[in-house]
Amino acid sequence: MALQDKYAELLQTANGLGVSNLAVAEKDGVLHVSGTAGSTADYDALWALYDKIDPNMTSGDLMMNIDIKADAGAQLKVTTDSTNLNIRSTPSTEGDIVGKAAHHEIVTLVEKTDDSWWKIRTKDGEEGYAYAQYLSPM
Repeated sequence: MALQDKYAELLQTANGLGVSNLAVAEKDGVLHVSGTAGSTADYDALWALYDKIDPNMTSGDLMMNIDIKADAGAQLKVTTDSTNLNIRSTPSTEGDIVGKAAHHEIVTLVEKTDDSWWKIRTKDGEEGYAYAQYLSPM
């Protein structure tokens, strides 16, 4: 089975969600998919679909590099289930907690440190790193 056929539902979903700069290329038995999702929910939906097609991602035949659209200065909503989001001194769970952002609080993106950790600033001026999974662009 061709890899684009195997992952056709994922590619169709990415197109349907409006993933910008969507690029698909096959090289050395690996399908490379990249682009920018418009929201954290879209990003999560694509990763969940990948896990559905290839449970636990064991095949090793897809390299997905999907970013989330958000530029410095963007307003982000804290999307934890119901708890506060820890703000840390470094982009790691090992970093000291220097502040907290409440569930559904609006914070400002300072910079995207990497795919997992973003530097944010609260309305009270607390600044540090938060886990990007719990931040959604507005």
